[in-house]
Amino acid sequence: MPMKWNLIALAVAAGSTQLALASQQSEAQGLVEDSSLSVLSRAMYMNIDSRNGASNGSSESANPAGYAEESGLGLHAIYESGFTQGTVGFGVDAFGLAGVKLDSGKGRAGALDMQPGSDGRAEDTFSRAGAAVKARISSTTLKYGEQFVDLPVLSTDDSRLLPESVEGFLATSSEIEGLELNAGHFTALTAQNQMHHDSYEDDFGKLQSLDLVGASYAVSDELILAYYYSDVEVSGSDIRGFKKHYANANYTLPLAEAQSLNFDFNLYKTGFDNRDARDDDNTIWSLAAAYTLGAHTFTLGHQRSSGDTGYYYGADGNGTVYLGNSVQFSDFVGEDERSWQARYDLDMASYGVPGLSFLTRYVSGDQITTAAGEEGKEHEWNFETAYVIQDGVAKDLSFTVRHAVWRANSAYNADYDVDQNETRLIVEYPLSIL
Repeated sequence: MPMKWNLIALAVAAGSTQLALASQQSEAQGLVEDSSLSVLSRAMYMNIDSRNGASNGSSESANPAGYAEESGLGLHAIYESGFTQGTVGFGVDAFGLAGVKLDSGKGRAGALDMQPGSDGRAEDTFSRAGAAVKARISSTTLKYGEQFVDLPVLSTDDSRLLPESVEGFLATSSEIEGLELNAGHFTALTAQNQMHHDSYEDDFGKLQSLDLVGASYAVSDELILAYYYSDVEVSGSDIRGFKKHYANANYTLPLAEAQSLNFDFNLYKTGFDNRDARDDDNTIWSLAAAYTLGAHTFTLGHQRSSGDTGYYYGADGNGTVYLGNSVQFSDFVGEDERSWQARYDLDMASYGVPGLSFLTRYVSGDQITTAAGEEGKEHEWNFETAYVIQDGVAKDLSFTVRHAVWRANSAYNADYDVDQNETRLIVEYPLSIL
């Protein structure tokens, strides 16, 4: 989740440097001719070690130290048709998802969000499918059905074997060079570990409806601005819904050769409609400055939360947290929390090993308001190394190792009950069939 908006900003900037002399629809080749079919295979091992003798929350845990440990295989098959020719083009997108349990157990289930069985163990296999129809006129596309969305106010999570998905309408328009407009209406969110429709529900309830509008604009190759708004209704909780505003400014200052300075600012402002007539609000922002010198990138970040409660996401997708200090385990979004980050990235391509990268970061948060009235504190250290094969038969096969150490004081840990050590091993292979 961290740096997600940076990636989107780079993509928008790249697109804005090319002049589109014709609309997207005028270049349509046909329903089949422009179609694509890809399959992503993801093998994943995850170990969550709950420290200090805490339970991992699994039923009948046989391990008094408390831990969750699982491995599995996720398969994502994605089909995207082209558009029929003509003033208005029509098409269809579809996906099939399948998960396979490789190793788990009744006392250590839950790490990979595999579908739970009635006996407390993860199911051996689980799968689901979805589809959406789409229409395009000029460079504006309207899609309706089950789909994956990655926007600052609605983002389906893909951090385990299978991703979340949402059902509804999404319109995307890029008629003006460098400007992308989005508008949508969604009525259901399907959880990562559930195979039935409209299955995600947490302490804040289940999604009933979500309306969103927003835009991102590449002012220049260096500056990108964005604003998004959502209005969400939920059921089954103490809140009726919430309204969320998001703003982003991303600026890159080129320096000498192979040097640059990037500033990334993110802001969420959320107002909650509570059933007890006491409406809460939250404002949270982050600012990160990253200096790149050849293969090395040094980042400093600050994040601050204020209001009546902490930042909330879930009913609008568990990836809806475009904040600089959203890292592997914690997102540092507690009530009144202030957090700092120091990060270092190394790209080994400059040293003759393209595809190999490392990162390490440390985030510390304090001034968290807790139910006990004492100051809450937390900190987390991450290490990650990744390698992507660059050519040959196994081109794009990737290997990733992630490790996190999260600790909190007793005032904040009263809400979580555990300290955590977390390790993830991920192997992914994307295969383009069409």
